[in-house]
Amino acid sequence: MRKMGNFYFIMALLLSDAAMAGVAIPLAYYLRFDSQFFLFQQKHALSYYLPLVPLEVSFVLAVFALHALYKPKRSISWLDETSTIFSSVSIATVLTVAVGSVISQDFGYSLFLLVLAWLVCTGLIIVGRGIAYIVLALLRSQEENADRILVVGTGEVARTAVSKMQRTPSLGCKPVGALADDGHTVTLEGIPVLGKIDDIGDVIRAHKIDEVVVAVPNLSKDRLTDIIHKCQGARVGIMVLPDLYEIIVSQAHITDLGGLPVVTVRDIALRGWNLVVKRALDIAVSATGLIILAPLLLLLALVVKLGCPRAPVFYTQERVGLDGKPFHLVKFRSMKPEAEQRSGPVWATSDDPRRTRLGRLLRRFSLDELPQLVNVLIGEMSLVGPRPERPFFVEQFKQKIPRYFERHNEKAGLTGWAQVNGLRGNTSIEERTAYDLWYVENWNVWLDIKIMLRTVTTVLTDRNAY
Repeated sequence: MRKMGNFYFIMALLLSDAAMAGVAIPLAYYLRFDSQFFLFQQKHALSYYLPLVPLEVSFVLAVFALHALYKPKRSISWLDETSTIFSSVSIATVLTVAVGSVISQDFGYSLFLLVLAWLVCTGLIIVGRGIAYIVLALLRSQEENADRILVVGTGEVARTAVSKMQRTPSLGCKPVGALADDGHTVTLEGIPVLGKIDDIGDVIRAHKIDEVVVAVPNLSKDRLTDIIHKCQGARVGIMVLPDLYEIIVSQAHITDLGGLPVVTVRDIALRGWNLVVKRALDIAVSATGLIILAPLLLLLALVVKLGCPRAPVFYTQERVGLDGKPFHLVKFRSMKPEAEQRSGPVWATSDDPRRTRLGRLLRRFSLDELPQLVNVLIGEMSLVGPRPERPFFVEQFKQKIPRYFERHNEKAGLTGWAQVNGLRGNTSIEERTAYDLWYVENWNVWLDIKIMLRTVTTVLTDRNAY
C-alpha cells in the first residue's frame, strides 16, 4: 500500500479508537444505571464521570502507540491484535482511574461501572478495527491500490513469494516482474522476467516499482549491498527473503542456562501442563461441536446416502498421526465408490473426476471434514495441528524435506496454521512444513483459538479446497 494510503489508514484507526474510547464510559453508565440489565441505585450523575472521558481517550491512544498498534503492517490480521488491544485497554483504564482520582481527590466511582467501561471499550475498539481491516483488505485486493512489486530471483524462493502474493490479494502486493542472473528464464509464475539483476535501477524507474523483494538464496553480503546501492535514489522499500530450507532448519533463539548464554535450536511448546490445557480445549470444543452440529451431521449423512445408496456414508482413510503412528481418519464420502482403488494415492485436483456431485459441495466448504470431530474427541487428533498425510506421501516427503517428520511430534489437526495461511490443497509441501514447525514451537492457547476463528473465514473464501 502506498505511503499516503498508510497515512490515511492510520488516521482512520486513530479516529476510530478515539471515538470508541470516548463513548465507552457514557455507554457503560447507561448500561449500569439507565438500562434494565442491572438493578442498581444511581449514586452520581453522568457528569461526575465525564472528566474521565478525555483521560481514557488520551491514555488509550498513547498506550496503543507505545504497543505499535499504529504501525503499518503488510500482513493484515485483526485477530493478531486482539490480545494486545485487551492488555493495552486494561493499562489505559487503570491509568485513567488513577489520574482521575488524583484530579478529583474523591474516589466515588462505581467499580462495576468501571469494569463495564473497560469491557465495552475493549469490545468497541476490536469491532471498529475489525471493520477498518476489512475495508483495507478490500482496497488492497484491487490492483490499482496494490504496491507494484519487483522480485529479484527466479528460483524456488522467488516462486514461493510470487505465488503467495498472487493467492493473497489482501496483502496489497502486485508482482509485476522479476530479475534473473541467467538469460534463459522468461517468466516466473506468470509474470515476466524484465532483465538481469544488474538492471534493477533502470527496471525500478521504468515500471514504477514500489517495493523490491530479494529472493535469492545464499546471496553474499557484497552482492546484497550492490543491489541496495543500485536502488538508491528510487523511493522503494527492500525486503530480503531467506531460503525456505534455512527457515525450516534454523529456528534458533538465545536463552540462558543459569546465566550462561545458550542458543536453543529447537524448542517444544507443547509439553507438561500445556498438553493438558490443549487436550481439555479439544474435548470441550469437539464435544460441544458434535452436540450443536448433530442435526447438520444427520442431514449430511442422509443426503450422502441418498446420493449413493450402495456405498457407505463415511469414508475412512489411514493417515499418519502422533509419533508417526497410523490412525483412521473419518470423513463424509465425497468420492465415487472404489475411486482411489482405481487411481491409487494421488493429490486431489480442482477438476477431480473422482468426486460425486455432492462431494464437490462438501469439499468446497470442508463439510466432509466434520466427522473428524470424533477423531478429536477420542484423542487421535487435535482441533489444531499439522494436517495428517497418508503413509505413501509421508515416506516421500520425509526423504526430501528437512525436519518434515518432526510435524508428527504433535497430534494431527482438524485445521492448522498452514491451512489458515492459504496452504490448502495442492500447495508447496516445503512451505507447509515451515508453517507446521513454527506452530509446534510457538504454541499457546490464544494461537489455537485464533486459528479456529480464522478457519471459518478461510473455509468461506479459500479457492484451494477441492
